[in-house]
Amino acid sequence: MFQFDTLSMVFTALIVLGTIPNLFYSQGYLPHIERKAHYLLHYFTFIASMIGVVVAANALSFLLFWELMSLTSWQLILTEAKNKKTTDAARFYFFMTHFGFVFLLLFFLIVTNGDLEMGFSAMHGVASAFAYPTLLFFFLVLGFLSKAGAVPLHVWLPYAHPEAPSPVSALMSGVMLKVAIYGMFRFLFDVLYPWPLEWGVLILVIGSLSALIGVLYALSEHDIKALLANHSIENIGIILIGFGMGMIFDSMHLKVLSSFAFIAAIFHTFNHMSFKSLLFMGAGSVLHQTHTKNIEKYGGLIKRMPVTALTFLLASVSISALPPTNGFLSEWMIFQSMLGSSHLDNTSLKLAIPFAVFALAMTGGLAIACFVKAYGITFLGLHRSTNAKHAHEVNFLMRTGMVLMAGVVISLMLFTPWYIGQFDAALVGLGHTSVYARLFPEGIWHMHSAGMHGGVVSPLILLGALLGVTALLMFGYKALRVKERIHRTWSCGYRTGARTQYSATGFAGPIRRFFGWLYKPDEHFHKESIAGHGSKFSDSHYEVHVKPLFETTLYDRVAKAANFMSYWVYRLSHFEQTRYAAMIFNLMLTVLFSYRIFAHEFSWATLLLEGTVMIISIKVLIIGEKR
Repeated sequence: MFQFDTLSMVFTALIVLGTIPNLFYSQGYLPHIERKAHYLLHYFTFIASMIGVVVAANALSFLLFWELMSLTSWQLILTEAKNKKTTDAARFYFFMTHFGFVFLLLFFLIVTNGDLEMGFSAMHGVASAFAYPTLLFFFLVLGFLSKAGAVPLHVWLPYAHPEAPSPVSALMSGVMLKVAIYGMFRFLFDVLYPWPLEWGVLILVIGSLSALIGVLYALSEHDIKALLANHSIENIGIILIGFGMGMIFDSMHLKVLSSFAFIAAIFHTFNHMSFKSLLFMGAGSVLHQTHTKNIEKYGGLIKRMPVTALTFLLASVSISALPPTNGFLSEWMIFQSMLGSSHLDNTSLKLAIPFAVFALAMTGGLAIACFVKAYGITFLGLHRSTNAKHAHEVNFLMRTGMVLMAGVVISLMLFTPWYIGQFDAALVGLGHTSVYARLFPEGIWHMHSAGMHGGVVSPLILLGALLGVTALLMFGYKALRVKERIHRTWSCGYRTGARTQYSATGFAGPIRRFFGWLYKPDEHFHKESIAGHGSKFSDSHYEVHVKPLFETTLYDRVAKAANFMSYWVYRLSHFEQTRYAAMIFNLMLTVLFSYRIFAHEFSWATLLLEGTVMIISIKVLIIGEKR
């Protein structure tokens, strides 16, 4: 029922590293939750179910823990359900997570021949004999990437994460999404290996789109938790870029490059767990003290909440991939894996990989801009609301959770060689080539790329140099006894106030206008006049609302089509019972004929015969004679 191989232990370690600081933070957050028993029951069951997923050894136990993970996280979103927005977000999450579960169930029913107690290794023989392996791959993609939040199955994240309690948001974004990445590793290697080149190209393209779209929508957000949720989409995309490159190299028998790319994907999985959990903890602390998620209502919190500000800054620098942080190292590895593909002679790769390089490069630049906005508007400047002015640091347990998670972020930076050694062992356990000696041929001070003409980075030396320069500057400042003068900010001749500062809307304005074709913003400008006449002294109010393009063009239309079909079936079942029974009969014929096509050898003659029978049956029983 359970297995404890290297891959399972690596992802169990990820869950433990993400959970222990969260336990402290959650206990500090607990006094502000009304339904404490409901929260604690589902909180600990949620953690146990995630561990159960990564150590499950057969389909039955995997599906059991997977569904338990989904149901408990759904209930945790409803912990503080005081308005319709929260219940709608929970309903949307419930639908999306079970949408993916249906495809996982179909996958397991096929690869186990209905025996759900079959082990993963035994499924490989059944899957290899299946006539349509690409169909199994699509089942995995739809099942796991709907949980991970990859485009276009990402739309539930900006709704569910902001409505959950902050400790739950940190667990869902930092840990739960990575359980889906584990599922991709486990079943692509254990069940569907080897894979064709096209599968890797598809994952690479999905990852590139997810990274780019996620960061673009994060820039337009003013809800701090929705902003972080969109960055989860971005970083899942970055992980999938590394994963897709690993699949591409493996399908072309470049085992060393494949292992390097997969290690980069796992490394970024750990990095995203650490800094995204810390960011959600920091956002939860700010929300807890200001009672709003609107970034426009923050400002000046670095003086009121110094621990939260410092830990949030560390996570912001890491997620922005600035050297020498752990986020920089994993993205550097993913870049190196793509740059190592220049010698590949394949048309699809010559299109997909440059697009992925462009997407990752642009994502890095936009992520820096986004977190300059998030950190600057939130913690710097003057207070923009009364609540921000009177905020204070959160309690000891919540601060402890943030400090511990900051320690995880720093450990991933300082002990990168040790972590990569564990990831390398996990890949060796899956049958891949070890590349650790190639990455660190000169010891832990220099990390090399696995490519033929790859680069070299020295994170520890760079960190030491930065600390040394900082210490030297501080020493010089004290030794020279530099005098300080405090004066009001000049601000181009105007007296500075909260209303004259940069706002989140103004900061993102140029980018929003440049990508107007994607955002399609809904802008509102209201100007108050005096006695019906305009005046330069009147107040004005400007708002921008952005609704995601995928939601308006895909999901809203699917919902309308589903409503139309359900109404049509309702009328048919209540007022035309004979035709309704005929439809059920034809649906059974379709299922039986489809099973023959998928489970047995394909035959055009059989397909033509059965198609003719279906057409005649539909014509006679359903359409009937025209009246």
